[in-house]
Amino acid sequence: MVQHALDRGYEVVAVCRAVSVAKLDRFQGRITVMPGPTNDRDLIARAVDGCDGVLTVLAPLGVLQYASTTAQAVLDFAPERARLVFSCGWHITRDGKDVYSRLFLFVVMVIGWLARVLRYAELDDQVLACRRIFASPRLWTVVRGSDLEEGEGQGLPVWSRHVGDPILRSNRTRRVDFARFMVDALTNPALIHEAPAIVGCQTASALAHAAG
Repeated sequence: MVQHALDRGYEVVAVCRAVSVAKLDRFQGRITVMPGPTNDRDLIARAVDGCDGVLTVLAPLGVLQYASTTAQAVLDFAPERARLVFSCGWHITRDGKDVYSRLFLFVVMVIGWLARVLRYAELDDQVLACRRIFASPRLWTVVRGSDLEEGEGQGLPVWSRHVGDPILRSNRTRRVDFARFMVDALTNPALIHEAPAIVGCQTASALAHAAG
């Protein structure tokens, strides 16, 4: 996301957990890095002061409501007209009209249970975070990502309002293109108050849809 934002000429302020700051070393001198947890309300208030947009990864780390408190801090402190773009997975549903396979639901259940038992992550808190966002009048977008893969960018992903749409069947997006979609959403008014589920534009399902 940082590189895509810089490519568009944006000034970037990055809030990053101290253990991950080294990942941003290649941007040294080009961005402002503010080390610390993303649910630190004072840190977020300083980071978003005067910004035009905020890109937030709703990471459900630990069992202390990390994702929901991060989302709440952004909602509380970002400037009134700022575009707020959040990311999560397909398991989040806005209106209950998403259609999931039994295998998908089973995998989410097992991963969620293991993560909670190991105190590694709390998927239910990501659900809570998104409920708070959906209820907010702020200019938000919640980008719901498919399974991610590495590789060269293929272009801007395609999207649907609901998981279960045939266009999403391939369930693959390049990580770099997920980031591209996040940054593009900042200036796409059609995505305000939407929760797009995305998939790579060069996947079989996307190409089949484009071909009619």
